[in-house]
Amino acid sequence: MPALKAFIVEDSPVILENLVATLEELAQVEVVGAVADEAEAVRWMSRSAEPGADLVIVDVFLRSGTGLGVLQAAQKLGVRARRVVLTNYATDEMRKRCASLGAERVFDKSRELDDLISYCVELADPAASAG
Repeated sequence: MPALKAFIVEDSPVILENLVATLEELAQVEVVGAVADEAEAVRWMSRSAEPGADLVIVDVFLRSGTGLGVLQAAQKLGVRARRVVLTNYATDEMRKRCASLGAERVFDKSRELDDLISYCVELADPAASAG
């Protein structure tokens, strides 16, 4: 079965490494790319020759720029991939802001990693959650 393809925008190498390992091991996710700042993410999304991703996972606070800027660019570019946010700053206000910019879900890094994994499992295999 083909894996869910994900592109990750995260500036912490430790978090990125752990996230990639966890998603690949537990959720049938193939990480097709990762960048640490808004400009690189926008460049990646702008390249039509780039292998597509089914899911873009974005952190709010990045090395430069913000995840909100990435979400906004994805909307403007008409990126078809689903977009979710993984952040330490998952306040109600931030959740609303992300949703208004096209994020389907916002996951708290410290408390909702299992929820992100479940979400990815469901996307990778919709039949698994239907039964």
